[in-house]
Amino acid sequence: MRLVDSHSHLFLEEFQSDLPQVMERAQAAGVSHIFMPNIDSTTIEPMLRVCSDYKGYCYPMMGLHPTSVNADYEKELAVVSEYLVMPNDYVAIGEIGMDLYWDKTFLKEQQIVFEQQIQWALEYKLPIVIHCREAFDYIYNVLKPYKASPLAGVFHSFTGTLEEALRILEFSNFFIGVNGVVTFKKSGLPEVLRNIPLERIVLETDSPYLTPVPNRGKRNESANVKDTLLKVAEIYGKSPEEVGCITSENALKVFGILK
Repeated sequence: MRLVDSHSHLFLEEFQSDLPQVMERAQAAGVSHIFMPNIDSTTIEPMLRVCSDYKGYCYPMMGLHPTSVNADYEKELAVVSEYLVMPNDYVAIGEIGMDLYWDKTFLKEQQIVFEQQIQWALEYKLPIVIHCREAFDYIYNVLKPYKASPLAGVFHSFTGTLEEALRILEFSNFFIGVNGVVTFKKSGLPEVLRNIPLERIVLETDSPYLTPVPNRGKRNESANVKDTLLKVAEIYGKSPEEVGCITSENALKVFGILK
């Protein structure tokens, strides 16, 4: 079985006490690569440390998460910029985007930060990993001018409508990130995915969040991407091996591991 966890925060405090065991379970489940998006200036060092300790297995991204955008956004962006200039192994600019779920106080600032990080992605020739919550139209409108550009990336943790999924597919270099949400009883995602080519899907966990059934309610970890895989295989009517192979190749391509 070949598996890739295209989005995991194993550098957070939740994993401090048993990270080696978490990594062992991931490897035992068949996970060959784990991709780690940054959140803000407080998470850069822990993320880089984990990626250094598990080099060739964990891969870092650099970016500023929309929920960390506030009146001081310029300082946070300056930190991201400093790290991007240094010699590094970043595979993407992420996790970036917009989140209007909690409030819209910093809507304008989130748009500015998103646009700036897209510019860096193009400058450094890196894909982007997009966090989108209650903000699809805003994000789509920011991205629209880049349709003909080389910009590539992943719409992480997609939970939108079929119409939104089809609008993502207008961007030929973008993929849809599917995690444990697809296993939830009330999720509409299975119906949406039936209309989306498997060649445009990547699997993820978003650890420690969004744990798939049957472990819902517990801390999520990379090994659990296998439960998401089984559900996705059932939706597409294909073997887990085939789905694992296709989605893993998609992830490795978008992050530049497979040329």
